[in-house]
Amino acid sequence: MAPPAYSGAGPRSEVGVTATEAEKVHTLRQNTGSGTHRVVEMIPPQEASVRRREIEDKLKQEEETLSFIRDSLEKSDQLTKNMVSILSSFESRLMKLENSIIPVHKQTENLQRLQENVEKTLSCLDHVISYYHVASDTEKIIREGPTGRLEEYLGSMAKIQKAVEYFQDNSPDSPELNKVKLLFERGKESLESEFRSLMTRHSKVVSPVLILDLISGEEEVEVQEEVPLEHLPEGVLLDVIRISRWLVEYGRNQDFMNVYYQIRSSQLDRSIRGLKEHFRKSTSASGVPYSPAIPTKRKDTPTKKPIKRPGRDDMLDVETDAYIHCISAFVKLAQSEYQLLMEVIPEHHQKKTFDSLIQDALDGLMLEGDNIVSAARKAIVRHDFSAVLTVFPILRHLKQTKPEFDQVLQGTAASTKNKLPSLITSMETVGAKALEDFADNIKNDPDKEYNMPKDGTVHELTSNAILFLQQLLDFQETAGAMLASQETSSSATSYSSEFSKRLLSTYLCKVLGNLQLNLLSKSKVYEDPALSAIFLHNNYNYILKALEKSELIQLVAVTQKTAECCYREHIEQQIQTYQRSWLKVTDYIAEKNLPVFQPGAKLRDKERQMIKERFKGFNDGLEELCKIQKAWAIPDTEQRDKIRQAQKHIVKETYGAFLHRYGSVPFTKNPEKYIKYQVEQVGDMIDRLFDTSA
Repeated sequence: MAPPAYSGAGPRSEVGVTATEAEKVHTLRQNTGSGTHRVVEMIPPQEASVRRREIEDKLKQEEETLSFIRDSLEKSDQLTKNMVSILSSFESRLMKLENSIIPVHKQTENLQRLQENVEKTLSCLDHVISYYHVASDTEKIIREGPTGRLEEYLGSMAKIQKAVEYFQDNSPDSPELNKVKLLFERGKESLESEFRSLMTRHSKVVSPVLILDLISGEEEVEVQEEVPLEHLPEGVLLDVIRISRWLVEYGRNQDFMNVYYQIRSSQLDRSIRGLKEHFRKSTSASGVPYSPAIPTKRKDTPTKKPIKRPGRDDMLDVETDAYIHCISAFVKLAQSEYQLLMEVIPEHHQKKTFDSLIQDALDGLMLEGDNIVSAARKAIVRHDFSAVLTVFPILRHLKQTKPEFDQVLQGTAASTKNKLPSLITSMETVGAKALEDFADNIKNDPDKEYNMPKDGTVHELTSNAILFLQQLLDFQETAGAMLASQETSSSATSYSSEFSKRLLSTYLCKVLGNLQLNLLSKSKVYEDPALSAIFLHNNYNYILKALEKSELIQLVAVTQKTAECCYREHIEQQIQTYQRSWLKVTDYIAEKNLPVFQPGAKLRDKERQMIKERFKGFNDGLEELCKIQKAWAIPDTEQRDKIRQAQKHIVKETYGAFLHRYGSVPFTKNPEKYIKYQVEQVGDMIDRLFDTSA
C-alpha cells in the first residue's frame, strides 16, 4: 500500500503549517533568565476550522504511511526467518554429506597410492631386470663392430654404459658388473679402432696442383670466396666427429687425439714433400718455374703459365723456388688443418694437438732453411756471392708470410712460435755477412796480371759487382733490413723503411768506391798509360751506363747526389789521358818544333834532315800506335766513335798543316819515302782503332 500523496496548498513548513498560516503566527521569543515567553496572535474562527481539517487530513495520510511501513517490516521479518531456516537446513545437510564422503575419499586416495606404488615397483623391476639382459642383447652388435652401423652401435654402448652405472651403484659385487664392464671396454676399443681406420683410409695427400691453385688464389685480381679443402668425405667426417665426442664424454680417453695428429701430421708432411717433388719435375720439364714470391696477376693455374723473375737469370735456383712454394703451402695447409681439427678435437685440447700435428712439417721446413743458411755461409767463404743471393728471395717471402705464420701458430708453444723468427734472424745475419764480405772482396780482389784483359775492356770484377748490385734491386727492402738488423744503435731496433733505404744507399756507394779503388790499382798493371786509361775509361763507362739503365742511380743518389757527375768527370779524365798518348806522334809535326826558313830559299842539309826526321817520326809513331791500339777495345759504340773522332780531328788538323807546309818543299829526292800518307788516309787509320775485326 502506497503512502497517501501530499495535497496541501503552498510550501510546507514545520509541523504541517502552511506559509500563509505562518505569516499569521508571530512568535516572539524573549530570552530571559527564567525562560521563554510566547505571544500568539489570535486567528479568526473560520480560518481555524479550515486549518483543523487540513491537519486532520494530513494526520490521516501520515497514519496510512506508517501503517504501510509497519506491514512491510513485518513481511521482511518473515522472509528473513524463512531464509535463516533454509540456510540452517542446508548447513545441516552439508555436514551430513561431508561426514559421509570424507571417509570414502580417504579410502580412494589410499587405494590410488597403493596402485601407483605397485606400478612403480613393477616398472622398477622391469628396469632392473633389463640391465641383466643388456649384455646378451648388445654382445653381438659390439662383437661385429661399428663399421657401417655407427648409430646403432653408439645406442648399444649407451645401454651398456647405463648398465655399468647401475651395477656399480647397486650391486658392485655382482658378476653382471664385470660382464658389462668387459663389454664396454671392448666396445670402446672398437670405436678407437674405427676412428683410426676412418682417419687412415680416408685421409688423402693434397695434390700438388690443388696446393698451387690454393697458393695462387691470394694473387688473383678478383677476390673470390676461398673454397676449403676437403680432407675427409662429409659422411666420414660426421662419423669421426661422433666417435670423437663419445670417446671424450664416455670413453674418458684421449689416445684418439694422438692417433688423429699422427695421421694428419703425416698427410701434411707428405703433401708438402709431394709439392716439392712435383715442382722439381715440372721445373725440369718447363725450365721456368712459377714462384709465389713474385706478385703476379694471374687467372690460370700456376702449372700452366710460368712466370719469369726479372733481375735474375731465366729462373731462380730450383731448390730455392721450391722452398718458397713449400713455405706458402705450409701456411695454407696448416690453416686448413686447424679448421678440420676444430670439428674433431675438443676445444681445450685443440691448440696442443695442433702444435703436435704441425711439428714434423714445420721442423722439415726449418731444417731445410737452416741448410740454405749453411750453404750460404760456405758460399761466402768461397767468395761465391751469387749463390748467397738465394737467401734474399727466401727471406723476403718469409717476412711477407710471417703475419700469416703468426696467426696460424697462435696458441702453440713458445718454441714453435720462435722457429720462424729464429730462421729469419739467421738469414738476415748471413745475408748481412754476405753483403759486408762482398764489399771487402771488391776492395781486396788481388791484381793478378794474367787475369787482366789484354785489350783494356771491362774487368770481370766490374761486371760481377754491377750484376750483384743490380740483383739487389729486386730485394731492396730485404737487403736494407739485413743491414739495419746489424746496426747496434738504439734507433735500429725499430728501423723504418727510409732508414733501411739510406743504409742500402750507403752500402752501394761503399761497394762502388771499393770497386773504383781496386780498378785504379789494377790499371797500374798495364805498362802503357794509354791502355791503362782505356781500361779505366771502359770500366767507369760500364758502371755509369749500368747505373743509369737501372734504379741503382736513384738509390745511390739518396746519399751521394753527385755520383753521376763524378763518373762523367772520371771518364773525361781518362779520355784526356789516352789522348796524350798521341803527343809522341803529333809532337814530331807540331809547329813549335818545325824549322823556320824563307819560302823559295834553298834548304840547308840540316833543315832537310830535320824535315825527314819529322816525317819519319810521324809515320813510325802513327803506324806503331795504330797497330797497338787496333787491338784495344772500347765496347761502347758511342764512346768509341767519340774518341776516334776527337783523336782524328786533332791528328788530321796537325798533320794537314804540316803536310801543307812541307809537302811541296824539296827536302828529298824520294818524297814518297817520307810522305807515305795523305790526310784522309791518316783519318781512315784512326777510324780502325779499337776494332779487332778490321
